[in-house]
Amino acid sequence: MTTPSSAHHPTPGADTTPGADTTTERPTTEPHSTRTARAHSFNTAAARYAANRPSYPPALFDAIEDLAGHPLPGSRVADIGAGTGIATALLNARGADVVAVEPGDGMAAQFRRTLPTVPIIRGTGDDLPLATASLDFVTYAQAWHWTDPARAVPEALRVLRPGGALALWWNTDALDVPWIAEAAARTGRHFGIDISAEKRNVNARAADPTGRLDFTRRTVRWSRRVPVDTHLANLATHSVFLVHDEEHTASFLADEREHLLSAFPDGSVEEVYEVVLLLAKTKP
Repeated sequence: MTTPSSAHHPTPGADTTPGADTTTERPTTEPHSTRTARAHSFNTAAARYAANRPSYPPALFDAIEDLAGHPLPGSRVADIGAGTGIATALLNARGADVVAVEPGDGMAAQFRRTLPTVPIIRGTGDDLPLATASLDFVTYAQAWHWTDPARAVPEALRVLRPGGALALWWNTDALDVPWIAEAAARTGRHFGIDISAEKRNVNARAADPTGRLDFTRRTVRWSRRVPVDTHLANLATHSVFLVHDEEHTASFLADEREHLLSAFPDGSVEEVYEVVLLLAKTKP
């Protein structure tokens, strides 16, 4: 649980120079330049991100408490890569004493508009601006894959108290639902990506290639019903859309609207998700 002597760890409330931004996409093995572009793409879409991205079900936080072996209420929590505060707000509502860490200008600004009373610190998971052994939980809601695990794992262990927990989770598409599988295939063809492969990369080995952490995995299935326009707006805030030119993205969204309205003539779709949770506890 030691940290390199060259690392700088400001106390909570300090400001740090922002590094790579966060996102909600799944872990990938793409080239570094592409990954960096995707990571930085969210700051220009922060308001749309906050308005259209899905939240998380109460059962996820039940699972976190169950696997960690202690409750969130009253616990000291740092939500890393907090983005616009979707997960932070739920942790706060659960009764946790939560601080957010976020590197991106646009995302942090939107966070402050949404959660003006929750503290937010500028920083990244690779060099956490938090005190050693100060936290009961460190959480990453769809942000861990923008870290360098070789740096982020020791940092999480450094700031966690004995018996604390690192919780990572991702909303992934339920590809066993026919219309979602068909939509994913269309997205893959248009943008040259493999949605199912990205989902398979949500696992303990990808999260910690060194095998230092003993992760327990749990999946929570949930859904939300939204207008087609909200669904399309949600898609448009994903980095694979944001890094392509507007014409390329707009043509896909126009075609996708036709597909969806043909399948859902009432204009309402049920998005089905499987939240994949990986949780590792530190030694007491």
